[in-house]
Amino acid sequence: MTDQVSLLAAGACVGLLLLLLLGLSVCYLWRRKRRKKGRSQYEELLSTVPSLPLCSAPVILVSQDSSATPREIPFTLPPRFVTQNPGELKNEEEEMKMEAQRDILAHRGSLSVRRWYPVGTVLAGLYSVPPLSEVVVAPPPGMATRLCFSVEYRHGSEQLLVSLLRLGNLPPRFHGNVTLVELRRLPDDRRPRQAKARGTGPDPEFNDCFVFQVSGVCVPQSTLSVCVLSVEQDGKRHAVGRVLFPLEGELGQAGRVLWRDLETEDHAQCSELGDVQISLSYSPSLQRLSVLVLRARGLQLLTDAGVCVQVSLHVHTQVVKMKRSCVVTSQNDPYFHHRMTFKLRPQHLDEACVRLELQQLNVVRSEPPALLGVLVLGPFMYARGQQLQHWMDMVNTPQEPVELWHGLGRAI
Repeated sequence: MTDQVSLLAAGACVGLLLLLLLGLSVCYLWRRKRRKKGRSQYEELLSTVPSLPLCSAPVILVSQDSSATPREIPFTLPPRFVTQNPGELKNEEEEMKMEAQRDILAHRGSLSVRRWYPVGTVLAGLYSVPPLSEVVVAPPPGMATRLCFSVEYRHGSEQLLVSLLRLGNLPPRFHGNVTLVELRRLPDDRRPRQAKARGTGPDPEFNDCFVFQVSGVCVPQSTLSVCVLSVEQDGKRHAVGRVLFPLEGELGQAGRVLWRDLETEDHAQCSELGDVQISLSYSPSLQRLSVLVLRARGLQLLTDAGVCVQVSLHVHTQVVKMKRSCVVTSQNDPYFHHRMTFKLRPQHLDEACVRLELQQLNVVRSEPPALLGVLVLGPFMYARGQQLQHWMDMVNTPQEPVELWHGLGRAI
């Protein structure tokens, strides 16, 4: 019996406690609702877009001439939005009408005006972008096609910044075409970065900036290659010329506008021993390297005997294959047009090179031929400058012949 009485007492206590909690919750919600309702009667929502008073002075003075740029623009601080009585608003509107009649520039530097705070003027000339023709000087005199650019290296972020500005003295046959520029940082970049000229004519403008992420150790070993192409309406491309800019010793001219002549096929090679025209192509599917020896010019012949070209394929220090062209009769500008193919796997493209030797046969058959000049085409391990660029162009455009003139060097 006592157990039942204790159970009933405990149940009653729990029920009273629940009723008490329920009542407190209802009271709290009711008070919160009344507080929100009372607050909405006195508070105003502030607009995120402030509206200017009707009688306020203009913020920006606009000239009647649309082409003219104002030298000074009045600059003011917006008002503080606070709730006021209607009587105070009328008084402030009357005060604003009186202040609007004054010259806003008379309050330059003042921070004591009640509603609007003129703090001075903005010099519009500081923020206007002058045209490129006013920034970049005219191309130097002469008939050569020149490229205008600038190079800067930032050691803190390890970034190489190259700004392409314009071309000067473009040949007349390219005036109506679209001008493209392919930019590479040798020897690492295989895919070029392109820029399209803004307009046509003899001096097309680019005004493009490229950023290369490169460490400070590799910068002196790098060469900037800029190839200029002219594209016709049917998509046919013509090589205008290229600029090879070694970065070693040139970064001291950071921020300066540089002009460099484009090396064209007609006058790019002016070597002492003569030049040779080579066409390279590579087929990854067939694993075949094709070397086409077209012609030579300006050779320093020793005798009246014939001239031939010996081509050898090297992988590291090993000679894989060696071939020789036909013998051409003695003349300073011989025409060969002899093709030689070599078996070369794609994984060996960064380890192989092609060595060309122009030889002149000796009058005495038993004597070895005389060496007229040497040319090495290959990756960064073997070549630099234009010889390296020729090899990289062949790798980046598989199954397409890449033709270029090279100057002969002396055997080491």
